Amino acid sequence: MSERRGFRIPRPRTAAGRVAGVVGAAVGVAAAGLAAGVVSERALVRRLKADPADPYADEVFGQQRYDEAFRLELPDGTDIHVEVVEPTRPVPGHPTVVLVHGFCLDMGTFHFQRKMLAERGEHRIVAYDQPGHGRSGRLETGEYDLAALGRTLRRVIDRTTPEGPLVLVGHSMGGMTIMAFAELYPELFGDRVVGTVLMATSGGLLAETKLVAPALLGRVGAPVLYMVSNATRYGGPAIDAARKSTSNVAWLLTRKYGFGTPRPSPALVSYVELMNSRTSADTVTRYLRTLATHSRYPALAALAGTPVLVVVGDKDMITPVTHSEEIVRRLPHAEYLKIHDSGHVVMLEHADEVNGALVRFLEGL
Repeated sequence: MSERRGFRIPRPRTAAGRVAGVVGAAVGVAAAGLAAGVVSERALVRRLKADPADPYADEVFGQQRYDEAFRLELPDGTDIHVEVVEPTRPVPGHPTVVLVHGFCLDMGTFHFQRKMLAERGEHRIVAYDQPGHGRSGRLETGEYDLAALGRTLRRVIDRTTPEGPLVLVGHSMGGMTIMAFAELYPELFGDRVVGTVLMATSGGLLAETKLVAPALLGRVGAPVLYMVSNATRYGGPAIDAARKSTSNVAWLLTRKYGFGTPRPSPALVSYVELMNSRTSADTVTRYLRTLATHSRYPALAALAGTPVLVVVGDKDMITPVTHSEEIVRRLPHAEYLKIHDSGHVVMLEHADEVNGALVRFLEGL
C-alpha cells in the first residue's frame, strides 16, 4: 500500500481502478509542487485573483443569447440541454456551426467564439452540453462511452439541423466525440459535414496525456482520490462534499494545467474552474475508462475529403502538441495553427487568434 497525505490508498484492481491509481499519484505530485513554499493556498489564490490588469474582469460569462433552448431526451433516459442561435444576417449556403465541448466543461467553453459568430450574424449556431456536463442530465447507471457521445451528436444534428451543410467544432473530448461520430457516420462527411475544427484534442494514446489526471486531481484532492479508489464504499455525494475543501487547490491546478501564459486572466481561470465544479465527481470517474482507451486515428480518414482546421496551444499540458501534430500527419491537407503561450483552453485564453482563424476557415469553405 502507498500513502498520500495520511490516506492509505489500496492498489487498484480493475482497469478503471488502475487509471484512478495513476491519477492519484499524479495529483499528489502536482498538488505538492503547487503547495511548495506557499504558506496558504487561500492567500495565494486571493493575491492572484486581485490582478488589476485582468482584461476580462468585467466580462459576463455564462450568459449568451439564443433563439431556442430545449431538452433532447436520449434512449438511455438522459436529457441533453441544447441551444440554437439563428443568424441575424443569414447568407444562403452558409453552414450551421455545431459546438462540441470537452471533458469537465460545458458549452460555455466556446464563450468568445459563440459571441463573435452571433455578432457577425451570418451563421446559425448549435451548442449543447455533453451528457453529465452543464445543464444536461446524467446517466442513471453504467459508464459513459465515446461512441454513445458520437450518437448523441447525431441526434442533436437530426433534431436541430436535419438538412443543410454543417461545420463541426470540437474541443478536447469534443474533438474525440467528432471522431467517434466520423467512425459511426463517415458517409456524412463531404455531403453534410463540409468542415471540421479540432481544438486541443487527440486521436488516441490518451494514456500518454494528462487529460484525466488534472481534471480529477484538480477537482477532488487527496481525500477524494482515496474515495475514488474505494468507489464501491463511497457515493458521489460524499466525494462532492469532500471536494469542497480543496477549492483553492483546484483553482491553482486549473491555472497550471489549463493555461499557458505566465499570468492568465484570473476571471478566465475562475470561469473554467466554475465549469469544472459543475461536473460531479461521479460523472468524472464514470468517464475514465472511455477516455483512457480512446483510439480513433483511423476514423480521421472520413475527414480527408473536407477542409479541416487543427488548433493547439504550444504549452498544452493536457493534450500536448504532439497529438495535434499526429492528426495533421494523417490529414496533411489540414490547416494547422499552433498558438504561442497557450494551454489547453486555447479558445478562451487566446480568443482573438482562435476567432480570426475560425472566421477565415468559414469564409474559405
